[in-house]
Amino acid sequence: MTLIELMLGLSVASVLVGIAVPVIKNALAAYDLSAAVAAVSGSIQSTRYQAIATGCPYTISFDPSTTDYQVSYEELSGTPPACASTFSTLGGAVPWSNGGGITVSAGTTLQFSPNGSVSATTGSLVFSLTNGAQTETITVSGVGNVTVSP
Repeated sequence: MTLIELMLGLSVASVLVGIAVPVIKNALAAYDLSAAVAAVSGSIQSTRYQAIATGCPYTISFDPSTTDYQVSYEELSGTPPACASTFSTLGGAVPWSNGGGITVSAGTTLQFSPNGSVSATTGSLVFSLTNGAQTETITVSGVGNVTVSP
């Protein structure tokens, strides 16, 4: 193998790497956004189910300054059992994105009634997640159905 062949081989390899890196980077960003959307959608549905199962209101809050959400609830206690009049946090804040670079369009707090209905106490029932290049819009109906659209 001559030096010219070696240089030609290295040139071809560098062009291929130069093409592959941006493609892989975009694919990973799209995967991170898809995973974040799935996490947010699942957490909304799970919080609604908890409100229905316990018979007490629940909320879920998404903060645009973090990639976390926080679930709160009115605790069921007493005899006869009744829901508390104030919300308590359920555990700590839960991350909905591990990839970084995923942002939510606006601060949003959704409140779920024991009958399964939902209302937005902060923000609206429609909000977006973006990775800077792609945006997915999450829409929550008044009865808790979650739909995602590009």
